[in-house]
Amino acid sequence: MTRGPLGVTGTLRRLPRWLGYLCQLCGRGAVMDLGPMRKSYRGDREAFEETHLASLDPMKQFASWFEEAVQCPDIGEANAMCLATCTRDGKPSARMLLLKGFGQDGFRFFTNYESRKGKELDSNPFASLVFYWEPLHRQVGPGAAGAGVAGRAKGSTRPARTPQQVRVEGLVQRLPEPEAESYFHSRPKSSQIGAVVSRQSSVIPDREYLRKKNEELEQLYREQEVPKPTYCTGD
Repeated sequence: MTRGPLGVTGTLRRLPRWLGYLCQLCGRGAVMDLGPMRKSYRGDREAFEETHLASLDPMKQFASWFEEAVQCPDIGEANAMCLATCTRDGKPSARMLLLKGFGQDGFRFFTNYESRKGKELDSNPFASLVFYWEPLHRQVGPGAAGAGVAGRAKGSTRPARTPQQVRVEGLVQRLPEPEAESYFHSRPKSSQIGAVVSRQSSVIPDREYLRKKNEELEQLYREQEVPKPTYCTGD
C-alpha cells in the first residue's frame, strides 16, 4: 500500500489495521495517536545492575559497549550519535553526526564553526550526546548509570528488551588546531572540497550553485592540497 502524505511517498507492507486508520486521519489533518505503537518489556528479573558493569571507569565502560556495537552486523554506523545543543536563552536543537574519537579527555567530533551547532556551542558550551544502538537490546536497572555514563550495558540479546542507548553530557571545548588540521586532511579530497563548498546553516540561491562551486574547486585543487577553512574544527 502506497501513501504520500505531505509529498513523501513510502510503501508499507502488511499495514496494521490501526496504522492504516491513523494514516487516513493524518491525511484529513487529524492528530495521529501513536499510543498503540509499543513493545513488551521484561521485568526487574532481567534488569541490568551496577555489578554487571565491565568497569567503573566511564570511558572504559563506554569502550566495552562501543566495541559490542561495532561488532554487531545490524548496526551500520556504531559511531553515529545525536548531538544536542542549546542557545544561551534556552532554545534547543539536535542533529546526527559521527563520533571521531574518544578517550579519558572526552569524546571528539568535528564541525563547522559557522553552522548552527557551532554558533550555539560558542555561546553555550554545554551539550549532550546520545548513541542509539537499536539492535542491541537491554533492560536497564537502577544501577545502570553507576559508571558515570548513563546508558545500557552488557547482557544477553532478546527482542523484547529495550534498545541500547548511551547518554553523555558535559562541557564542550575546541580541539587544538593541529589536530583539526590533521583530521581535515585525512578525509578524501572530495570530502574536503565538500566541506569548503558547504557553508552549513547558510542560505544559498539553489542546488546548482553548490554543483558549480564544487566543480570549480575540483579543478582548482586537482594537483594541490585543499587548505582547511578556518571555520572547520574539532570539539
